Amino acid sequence: MQYIVHATVYTPDQRIEDGAIVVDARHIVAVGAATQIWAPEGAEVIDAAGLIVAPGFIDLQLNGAFGDDFTVAPETIWRVAAGLGRWGVTTFLPTIITAPLAQVGKAQEVLAAGPPPGWQGSIPLGLHCEGPFLNPQKKGAHNADHLRLPAVADVAGWSPTSHVRLVTLAPELPGALAMIAALAARGVVVSEGHSMATYEEALAGFAAGARYGTHLFNAMPTLRHRDPGLAGALLTTPNQTVGIIPDGVHTHPSIVALALAAKGAGRLTVVTDAMAALGMAPGTYWLGDQEVIVSEREARLPSGTLAGSILAMDEALRRLIAFTGCSVGEALQTMTSTPADLLGIGSERGRIVAGAYADLVFLTPDLAVEKTLVEGALVYAR
Repeated sequence: MQYIVHATVYTPDQRIEDGAIVVDARHIVAVGAATQIWAPEGAEVIDAAGLIVAPGFIDLQLNGAFGDDFTVAPETIWRVAAGLGRWGVTTFLPTIITAPLAQVGKAQEVLAAGPPPGWQGSIPLGLHCEGPFLNPQKKGAHNADHLRLPAVADVAGWSPTSHVRLVTLAPELPGALAMIAALAARGVVVSEGHSMATYEEALAGFAAGARYGTHLFNAMPTLRHRDPGLAGALLTTPNQTVGIIPDGVHTHPSIVALALAAKGAGRLTVVTDAMAALGMAPGTYWLGDQEVIVSEREARLPSGTLAGSILAMDEALRRLIAFTGCSVGEALQTMTSTPADLLGIGSERGRIVAGAYADLVFLTPDLAVEKTLVEGALVYAR
């Protein structure tokens, strides 16, 4: 049992000064002011004075890190996951981009087999399949050779129980609405992205069951005041949640602020869309089966097309605050409770509440990661 005390606790729904958290094995059993929550007999006392304690970060779109790409080598998921605690990530969706469907099957097998013996790290909650049902006109860094039209039979084995949590597709493609309905009925979160959808086509996708928008403003038509398209539909439909990459490259800081103002922290999720170069030096890496040139600031195909990012989640937190002027609590919400709610696991993860898993990140006042706990176990300490 652990007794974490004297922290500034963001649940993130409330801020508790001089807060205390009691962790028993893998779960939180109590949280509140230190004057009200006492140390259980025999508990390990962790003095967090001067630190912020928040729910661990949830990244809904991570293509790889440390030189490994999940699409090319799904077997690296557990190896990458072991190192993500350095950025405060406690759970994530390994993202398989457009590739032969067999690669999704291999990734499902990797997750079904579970981690290697003695493994500790950030927990993959299931796959994000970004493609292959994308519009060729907005393919971005996806290989057009592997794109295909939606067919329900192709995703017959995709569900949360078979380790597929989120699917990005273009709703305007023939067969897309039937696929959206089929996946949504199984509990998969369907996202609209890499799309040329008109405003009306986007709304049709929402009506069929799509609930999310992948990296808002990227790989979709530019927002126009007479032709709002997919971006306009996502921004103005209240119950739609959107992802955004606040690296200052994919989206200008002022537009990140616009998105937060339009959606609020309860409908905006910060994602990294980070690729294999995350945590590595500049150089040449892979995103799927395409070569990517990585600088200190960004990742691009030789053609100049953006190819994921090299953004870490703790840096995304700091940049979101800098770009928008939002509070620490609002920023934390976009990478904790909001993605958890989207996935339907808001009572288990993404919040510091009794009964939830003890996924916790300890932050310095300048929001650097000091240490990370996943289900009560220390996976990173600076």
